[in-house]
Amino acid sequence: MIEFLGYVGPGAGIAIATTALAFVVSFVLALFGILFWPLRYLWRRFTRKRPPNPARVKRAILIGLDGLDPKLVQRFMNEGRLPNMKKLAEIGGFQNLATTFPAMSPVAWSSFATGVNPAKHGIYDFLIRDPKTYLPDLSSAEVRGPKRFIDIGRYRIPLGKPEIRLLRKSRPFWHILGQHQVPCSILRVPITFPPESFEGTLLSAMCVPDLEGTQGSFAYYTTADDTDDAIGGRRTRIKVESTKHGRKVVAALQGPPNPLLRDGPKLELPFEVRFDAEGKSILHIEGRKYPIEKNQFTDWIPIGFSLAPRLGALSPKLRGICRFRLLEASPDVRLYVTPLNIDPENPVMPISHPKFFSIFLAKLFGRYATLGLAEDTWALNEKVLDEDAFLEQAWSNHAERETQFFEMLKRTPKGLITVVFDGTDRIQHMFMRYLDEGHPSIAANGKDTDGSQELYRDVIADTYHRMDTMLGKVMSELDLSDPQTLLAVISDHGFATFRRGVNLNTWLQRNGYLTLKEGLTESGEWFRGVDWTKTKAFALGLGGIFLNIKGREALGVIEPGDAHAMADELASKLRGMIDTGTGQIAITDAFAAHKIYKGPYAENAPDLIVGYAAGWRASWDGVRGIINDVVFDDNTKAWSGDHCIDPEQVPGVLIANQKLGIAGREAAISDMAPTMLELFGIPAPRYMDGKSLSNP
Repeated sequence: MIEFLGYVGPGAGIAIATTALAFVVSFVLALFGILFWPLRYLWRRFTRKRPPNPARVKRAILIGLDGLDPKLVQRFMNEGRLPNMKKLAEIGGFQNLATTFPAMSPVAWSSFATGVNPAKHGIYDFLIRDPKTYLPDLSSAEVRGPKRFIDIGRYRIPLGKPEIRLLRKSRPFWHILGQHQVPCSILRVPITFPPESFEGTLLSAMCVPDLEGTQGSFAYYTTADDTDDAIGGRRTRIKVESTKHGRKVVAALQGPPNPLLRDGPKLELPFEVRFDAEGKSILHIEGRKYPIEKNQFTDWIPIGFSLAPRLGALSPKLRGICRFRLLEASPDVRLYVTPLNIDPENPVMPISHPKFFSIFLAKLFGRYATLGLAEDTWALNEKVLDEDAFLEQAWSNHAERETQFFEMLKRTPKGLITVVFDGTDRIQHMFMRYLDEGHPSIAANGKDTDGSQELYRDVIADTYHRMDTMLGKVMSELDLSDPQTLLAVISDHGFATFRRGVNLNTWLQRNGYLTLKEGLTESGEWFRGVDWTKTKAFALGLGGIFLNIKGREALGVIEPGDAHAMADELASKLRGMIDTGTGQIAITDAFAAHKIYKGPYAENAPDLIVGYAAGWRASWDGVRGIINDVVFDDNTKAWSGDHCIDPEQVPGVLIANQKLGIAGREAAISDMAPTMLELFGIPAPRYMDGKSLSNP
C-alpha cells in the first residue's frame, strides 16, 4: 500500500461542506429527492436498456481479497489451512491473475473496474507529480474549495460547495450493468471516491480522506519525553494534573483549518481523561463520558468541531468519529487516537451512492471506519501501536465490513455484489518479517530475542484462514453447482518480502541524471535543493521515474524528441542492477512507458516503470525525494512486505466455481470487467483491453 505517502491528502476544503449554507442546500436536495423518488424510479424502470443477449448467470459474487498471493494460497492449501478455497478451486478452478504495470492497488483495482490499461484510466501510482512544482499529490481524487465567498468581519462564508473530483477515467463495468437493469451492490472497491452516480449502491474505500483531508493522520499524546515528529501522525506532550479524586490529563483533538475564517487556525476539540483513585479512567469530550480501559479500543466516538463558537448551539459543526486507546496510565500517560474518520451517519463528504447508503449501514449496524486506509500501519511503524493493537484494529475493521457484506449479500438475491477486503494487504505489509526468516527488521528491533518471531509467525497464515472461513460462510448459502451462480475470489496482486531499499534518486544523482544545487551534497524532502535546470530525471512514487522534459515540466531540460531515447537508456542501465551490499540483483527489469502504455492518458504516466526483484523496493528516503549518499540500505521498519516490484513476480489470484479462462494466455485483472458483462448478456465495449474469461 501507500506508506507515509498516503498522508498526502486530496486537497483542501473538506470542512467547507459543513457550513450552514451547505446544510440548507443538502436538506433541500434530499427533500426533493425523497418526494420525486417514485417518479424517478418509474422513469428509470421504463427507460433503462435490457441486456441484448441472454444472461448466463443470475447472480455473481466477487470477493476481493487485496494482496492475496497465489504462492501462499497454494502453500496454505497444501497445509490444510484453506479447505473452502480448495473446495472452490476443485469445483471450478484456481489460477494466477496477472496484475498491472505497476503492481499497485489503485492501478490494479482501477483496471479491474474499467477493463482497461492504466493509459486509459489514468492511474499509475498512489501519487501524481505536479509538473509545475515537482511535488507529489494524490493521484485518484481532487478536492477544491468554493471559488466565491462573502466576507462578514473575520468570517468568510462560502457560496457553493467544494468541488470533489474522481481523477480515474473510463467507466466501471457496474455502471454498464446498471444501465441494463442488472442490480449492483459495490462495497469498498478502491478508487471509488468520490462515488459516481449509477443504478446501484456503492460504499467508497481507498482514498476516502480523514477530516484533516489526509489519507490518515493519527494522534499520540504522552507525558513521556518521546514526542519527536512522527511520519503519518502528530505527537503531543501533555501533563498530568492532580484533582480532588485522582489525576487527569487535558488535551485537544486537532482538525483542519477553520474554513469560515480567513487564514483560519486549525480547529480544536478539548477533551480530558480522568483517573480516579481506584484506577478507573473516563474520557470526557463534548459533555459526554466514555469509559476508557488500558490496551482496549473504545467504540467509535462521534465528535464535532464548532466552526463558529460564538454562535453556541447554533454553530455549524464539522462532524467525524474516532477511537481512543489508552496505552499507559502510570507512571506516564500514553494515549493513541485514530485518524478522524468521516462520520457515516453525518458525512461531510459523499462516501456512498446513494448518499443515504452510508447512513443506512450506520443506522443498521452502528458507526464504522470510513477512512480509505483505516488500518494504521504508520502507528505501528512508528511504534506508537504494538502488533497486538494493530491486529485488533485490523480485525475490528474487517468485522464491520464483513457484517455489511453479508447484509448486502442477503439484499442482492440477483445481479452483482462485489466487495473488497483490504486487511489481507495491510497485515501482510506489517507481518511479512515474521514469515521471512532473517528479515533485517527482526534483529534491528530485537524481535529475534523477545519471542515475537514465534508469537507472530502464523499471523499471515491465520489471516488467510480467516478469509477462508468467511468464504465458507458464503459458500454455505449458495448452490455452487448451479451454473446460474458465479462465486469468485480475486486479488489485485500478490506479495513478497521487502528486505532492502533502493534510493533511485541517489543513483540518478551519482550517474549524472539528477543535479543538486551548487555546494550541496544532500537534499531535503521532496527534492528540496535539486537544481532542476540541470536535472534530466527524478524518481517519484513507488515505482516510477519521470524525465524532466521541456514544455512539460516547469524547468524541463530534455527535448521532447529525445525523451524516448533517454527512457530506453535509463531502462537499459537499471535492468539487472546489482545491490552492492548483497551482490544480488535488485532490479530485474525496467519498462519504458512508451513501449507498454497505449491510450489517451499515456502522457501522464511515469516515463519509466521500475521492476524490482522480490526482496527489494524503493527506499524510504528515495520515495520521499531525499538524495543522500546511500543507494542500498536495509529495511528495518515493521512495514516488511510489499508488492511494488516487477509485476511478473506478484500476480494476483482467481478462484471460482466456474471454469474461467482464455486458451493460450494468462488471465488478467483487466479481464474481469468484460467477463462480468458477458455473463450478464452484455457485449463488452470495444475500448476495453480485457477479454471475457467466460466460455459460451
